[in-house]
Amino acid sequence: MNRPLTRDEQPGHTNEPPIVIGIDAGGTMTDTILVNRDGHFTIGKAATTPHDESEGFVASSEDAADAWGITLADLFGGLDVVLYSGTGMLNTLLSRTGRRLGLITTRGLEDMVLMGRGLQAWADYSYADRLHAVTHAHPDPLVPRRRTHGVTERIDQFGDVVIPLYEDDVRRAARALIADKVDSICIMTIFSHVNPVHEQRIAALCEEEIAAAGAQIRVYMSHAIRPVVREQSRLNSVLIEAYATARGREQLQAIEAASQKYGFRYGVQTLLSFGGLASIHHPRLHETMISGPIGGILGAAYIGKLIGNDSLVCSDMGGTSFDMGVITRGQTRIENEPLMDRFKLNVPTLHLDTIGAGAGMIIKVDPLTRKVSLGPESAGSDPGPICFDRGGTEPTIADCDAILGRLNPHYFLGGKVVLDVEKAKRIFKEKCADPLGVDVYEAAEGMIEMLETDANNALLRVISGQGIHPSQYTLLSYGGSGPLHLAGCSRGIGFRDILTFQFAAGFSAFGCTTADYMRRHSVSTQIDITSAATAIELEDHARQVARIMDDLEAAAVAEMEAEGHAREKIRTHPFLMMRFTGQLEDVEVASPVGHPKGADDMRAIIAEFERVYASINQRVTRYGAAGSSIMEIGVTAVADKIKPVLLQRPLNPPDPSSAHKGKRNAYMYGRWHDADLYEMDMLQPGHRIQGPAIVEHPATTLVIFPGDEVFVDEWTLLHYRHG
Repeated sequence: MNRPLTRDEQPGHTNEPPIVIGIDAGGTMTDTILVNRDGHFTIGKAATTPHDESEGFVASSEDAADAWGITLADLFGGLDVVLYSGTGMLNTLLSRTGRRLGLITTRGLEDMVLMGRGLQAWADYSYADRLHAVTHAHPDPLVPRRRTHGVTERIDQFGDVVIPLYEDDVRRAARALIADKVDSICIMTIFSHVNPVHEQRIAALCEEEIAAAGAQIRVYMSHAIRPVVREQSRLNSVLIEAYATARGREQLQAIEAASQKYGFRYGVQTLLSFGGLASIHHPRLHETMISGPIGGILGAAYIGKLIGNDSLVCSDMGGTSFDMGVITRGQTRIENEPLMDRFKLNVPTLHLDTIGAGAGMIIKVDPLTRKVSLGPESAGSDPGPICFDRGGTEPTIADCDAILGRLNPHYFLGGKVVLDVEKAKRIFKEKCADPLGVDVYEAAEGMIEMLETDANNALLRVISGQGIHPSQYTLLSYGGSGPLHLAGCSRGIGFRDILTFQFAAGFSAFGCTTADYMRRHSVSTQIDITSAATAIELEDHARQVARIMDDLEAAAVAEMEAEGHAREKIRTHPFLMMRFTGQLEDVEVASPVGHPKGADDMRAIIAEFERVYASINQRVTRYGAAGSSIMEIGVTAVADKIKPVLLQRPLNPPDPSSAHKGKRNAYMYGRWHDADLYEMDMLQPGHRIQGPAIVEHPATTLVIFPGDEVFVDEWTLLHYRHG
């Protein structure tokens, strides 16, 4: 059965039309999920089109609409929500193709962009390069020194004006930048997160000069982007917002135009880095730059509730990268200063670890030393691996999978791409196997094992810092290449359970659709609470915290209402970033009492902080005698959205013969096996499949090695069990 299931053949099918579409545009493929009012869904897939992401968006949407049995016009005309997550803005940053910037800052800080921070200056360097500083280079600056102007002013850490703003300095700087034909002017003064009055006045003066010159230049203020401590990260945030998001907005507006061309009535939403949805017209669009992989963590949290395990490892392998996230005892780590292309940003982000390991990784063999290296380059979607026969000339891991019989050459993307296995084998033999002096199949399996070993080591590394044993974690494997390499990536670690999905290729898009509309506002504070604080002192702290929460809640709710959400449907959740006094890292604590009203409420907040700290770092690490510090206060505003549901169905007998569709030779463990073939969408709850076997889907492939087994549970989740 070399075709995807029709809508009528799918388990739990209803006639309700889809009302939500979720898109995850990765480096290689664009995945789509359609969800109807009952929560039923189908998946679509197409190649990513970096030059114009709307093309890949339409093609992937059409694939999903075909699976549902409707046209694009019928699809978009009935949708309530279109949500899109992708890598376009991040690619703008990586390729340095963003806007021309100018910077106005406090006099004396003009070299801050060039100096950077040690953490970011050495980021992404290998161990060998860290040892040999001669190889070191700072990341390319987003704004050159000659377009950076210092102005005389100073506000101290308490928000008091120490030196008034010299307005003539500002006017001279603005005129120079206008003459330099900049696209945007960024403003960052020290301690503006405490008192923004000087940044606001600088912006007003710049707007006057821009209007007088008749120029079209946008002005960005750092306190409006991220009003938090650490001026270097705040500077990076405002620069990247100005540099990369303008082009990203153009791509997103093209997505919105394509949707509306086919009848969509509303605005397109995108995914925030901390897990909520926002309009593509969101004023802080840099918060969405790494939105794609975030969807996987949201989907994992959703699945964790079904299976009853709150300690999960999420692994997403596509064509370019291997992304990993960890949920430990229900806590998903929020990283306040993530690294993005070697820049430290003040952007709250669900923590992810990423390595270059995907099926599109290019394989290189040095003919002199016989040294093998994987990547970091990827073949991407254009031209793609050699077996795609679209002009690719360099061997990739996907070519190895095809050579070893693990991929069906006539069923890739449901048969839309026919793989040229002989061409892949010929070039792989010439460029890899012959220089190594080994058999072509042995060499191909060795390359795959290198990739899977890198991924296996990376999983061990991210678990080791959590303080609990792998046997308490469930591994969730997804992405187009996740099931294909699941066995090798997970072998030997000792996970409690290993899961993959019939919709693995679209799992991040699935996760996006589990998100709600959200806004997150926060501000830096410095509230130190001693371990012996009196009731009067605690009441003082409570009033201070509540006042800040009130202001933040008003701002977050106002943004939500401006996008059309009714006030009665908006929920707010205050939180605090806390640490034991003297430590360097914060943990996020949801306020158990809402806005505190007195000493008892502050004691409850401190107790909740110590509980959360112990769940992440183990209870023996608590140090209450040092007191605690509140370093940041925030509020998230949330409004609900329709979400997909997984149907729970009774278990069938274990015999999977109803999904069996033949046999194929596949190379595993150094020899050829007569592997059973199964159609993934035909598997039913209760089925058990013994390896060697290959389970095929139009968008992904699950390889089951000899001695291993896959069990399908009542949610139609696929559990991989090593022999």
